[in-house]
Amino acid sequence: MKVLVTGATGFIGGHLTRLLVERGDHVRALVRPASDREMLSSLEAETVFGDVRDCESVVRAAKGCDTVFHVAADYRLWVPNPSDMYETNVQGTVNVLEAALAVNVHRVVYTSTVGALGIPKNGSPGDETTPVKERDLCGPYKRSKYLAEQKALAYNGKGLPVVIVNPSTPVGPGDRKPTPTGKMIVDFLNGKIPAFLDTGLNLVHVEDVAEGHILAHQRGKPGEKYILGCRNLTLAEIFRLLAEASGLPAPKIRLPYAPVLAAAYVTEAVSRSITHREPLICLNAVRMAKRKMFFDNTKAVRELGISQTPVERALEEAVTWFRNHDYVHRTTLPEGLKHAGC
Repeated sequence: MKVLVTGATGFIGGHLTRLLVERGDHVRALVRPASDREMLSSLEAETVFGDVRDCESVVRAAKGCDTVFHVAADYRLWVPNPSDMYETNVQGTVNVLEAALAVNVHRVVYTSTVGALGIPKNGSPGDETTPVKERDLCGPYKRSKYLAEQKALAYNGKGLPVVIVNPSTPVGPGDRKPTPTGKMIVDFLNGKIPAFLDTGLNLVHVEDVAEGHILAHQRGKPGEKYILGCRNLTLAEIFRLLAEASGLPAPKIRLPYAPVLAAAYVTEAVSRSITHREPLICLNAVRMAKRKMFFDNTKAVRELGISQTPVERALEEAVTWFRNHDYVHRTTLPEGLKHAGC
């Protein structure tokens, strides 16, 4: 099978590209010229330079491919110019779908996010059918991904089979950028998280997410959505597992929501008007923390057969990878690792 992967240099896209190459597929990776291509350096994948914002470059990349995995996205919780995020996440998705339609691609797997799904007000986990409207979503990332998902669903009516996957919060090795969740792990390892809010996430091993994309291509139904997730955990539980994986203490102070939200408004205002840099406390992140982002992945387990690697292993592998790739200051390493020369 000849496939095009957008976002192949990213966290999920890099793992997906590796799995596809290991399966024996001919993989063509659409890569921006300035992208860090370390994830692809050891893989026998064809590299084509282009950008999802440039429709002609996507058409050239998709020509001759049977399948497109559209993984590329601008994933940031704070962005100085939200229109840039909409251009990549919404218009970029339309460009990929138009290109796939133009060159007669057989199937597209579109990578959305659980952030584009609804969360029940009663605190129960959300699923693929939980109602949601754009105004319910916090920040340009969630909103842009929601709009892109609606575009992707519409292309099934245009004769282009599109399957949508909604990864929850992937963790594991290879988070080079890192993602916002990876940064949280790095900050924990560097002793920068003295306290936490009462919130929660659904964690999943990044390799299970990558495998879930392939399973969605093989078994997914066009027009359907599949949550690629694993285990719902409070933030306190996540830090406890990180403490076990790292040998470092977990934060014990739980902060009240209101003062943190107020502080976020202040730091956001300073960033917008003075520094033009990411704020110390991200307002969108605090707003998201108001409700636990718990999700039910039953459909993907039942219909796709997605693996459920223990979250403990995913966090352990993330901790090891960040330590081995110099994301962690030596002064924050446990004594045993310091003396071992790590």
